[in-house]
Amino acid sequence: MARDGSGNEHEREREQRERTDNTETEPQHRGQPNNHDDRVELGLALLERLEHDSLSLADVVDRIETVTTDPTITRTILDEAELRGIIDRENGIVRPKSRQYVRFEQDVITKDGEFSCRRCGCGLSTGYFITLDAGELGPFGSSCIRKVTGRETD
Repeated sequence: MARDGSGNEHEREREQRERTDNTETEPQHRGQPNNHDDRVELGLALLERLEHDSLSLADVVDRIETVTTDPTITRTILDEAELRGIIDRENGIVRPKSRQYVRFEQDVITKDGEFSCRRCGCGLSTGYFITLDAGELGPFGSSCIRKVTGRETD
């Protein structure tokens, strides 16, 4: 990088790296750049739509990992969900408070192409995407979409 005399080339390089971190591993939604707030909001939107009376913390983290694999963001999503009244957490059990479930006819769209499932990594020719208020989440395969939404358990 060329020096501009200000001595800040290392600062600019660090900022550029921070801006580009996770762009390949985190979901894109609504054509917006990935950042901390987008992932938190998308994770919260997903937790609002869980179809379970209760889940283990591990199962909830499995769902959140379709949004982010960053443990700090995962903790932020869980903490913020509890603060906003989206979930209750106690002794490793999470209880969603909302009863706004994903409606497959309205909230899930399919796209044909070459995809990798966000949950299991399998190659897909048809991807299923969940449309949430905070953005689109996917692609998922036909069985993983049911697991993520709670229609099917492992």
